[in-house]
Amino acid sequence: MSREEAIALVRQVGDATSRRDLRRLMDFYADEAVAVSPVFGTVRGKAAISDSWERLFSTFADFAVEVSNVLVDGDRVAVLGTVNSTDRLGWFGLPATGERITYRLVLLLTLAGGKIVHDERIYDSTGVMERLEKARLDKELQTAADVQRALRPRAAHAGSFCESVGDSVPCRAIGGDFFEFVELPSGDVGVAMGDVMGKGPPAALVAAMVQGMFSVEAPAGRGPAATLARINRQLAARHLGSRFATLVYAVLSPDGRLAYSNAGHNPPALVTSNGTRRLTVGGPILGAFADAAFQEDTFHLRDRDTLVMFTDGVTEARNARDEEFGEDRLMACLVADVQSPAALLKRIFAAVRDFSEQADQSDDMTVTVTRLVDRGPKGADLAARHGANDEEGLGA
Repeated sequence: MSREEAIALVRQVGDATSRRDLRRLMDFYADEAVAVSPVFGTVRGKAAISDSWERLFSTFADFAVEVSNVLVDGDRVAVLGTVNSTDRLGWFGLPATGERITYRLVLLLTLAGGKIVHDERIYDSTGVMERLEKARLDKELQTAADVQRALRPRAAHAGSFCESVGDSVPCRAIGGDFFEFVELPSGDVGVAMGDVMGKGPPAALVAAMVQGMFSVEAPAGRGPAATLARINRQLAARHLGSRFATLVYAVLSPDGRLAYSNAGHNPPALVTSNGTRRLTVGGPILGAFADAAFQEDTFHLRDRDTLVMFTDGVTEARNARDEEFGEDRLMACLVADVQSPAALLKRIFAAVRDFSEQADQSDDMTVTVTRLVDRGPKGADLAARHGANDEEGLGA
């Protein structure tokens, strides 16, 4: 099922839910489907799932869902939304309040043959995030970790002109870092990395929100600076208090052209035969100022030039003596000649792991490595022509 077909299915499910059309709703489920929720537990089979929906509709006469984001990764679909209803009969085993209730919903669907085969629901009702924060190993937190893993992009991207790999290690069960590799309609490849201030479930929810905004804005092809500006305005409009985010976004073209903008993120390192350059051009963190302006920088790469993005959890990793890993150690990893992006990624994480000596870390660690592949004489000639116009000499 394509991304467009998956989104269309989600919209139809939402419409059937809003209309309380149980018969139509069940048409979207496979006969042996499984549904999991904090309220009904695990139910198996179409008949049992139908009963759970019927109980839900009976409990909440005015049950309504507003979808804010839909994220698709192959046959997996994550729906982020808000549930509104009136608490007349009680919820989560608590006495009824008679008040309107609103809570966040994460719906994780697995599709096969155009049908839902697995339906998992997570409710962010009042107090649940606090319980998740205090009990990292309880069932809800594990479910949230499963959702975040499902939302992660594929750990590698290989195309005709570049190769990318990435990995993220949360310091808790779930974290506020994310990265994305996206093939753009223009034929370019986008690479993004974000880091939400804070830790645990609240940061993870905001990270999922920002990641969803990026997945919508990036394919429009407006360029890195314009993309960051649009995400910034959307995030600022939500008034999330201190839940700001950093985000760096780079777009690499088949001719070696690299355009990027950095919204307060750790400056990525661009490793070339002429040395290492840090990517600092951009603007402030996202969500702080709705009218913030973002700058963009552009230059051309040669074959095997390598872009390394990372979050501050890497450079601020500490060992048992409370010493910091630091940027010098990270840059030393990049100087060494490594055969592939995957090998360089492995080298970086191994260096941090060896330095930290298994000490517990206080922040998530995320790294991506993107390399312009050897495109042969034609690619080299094209890069050289562009490099002749590059005043800073990065591509020359």
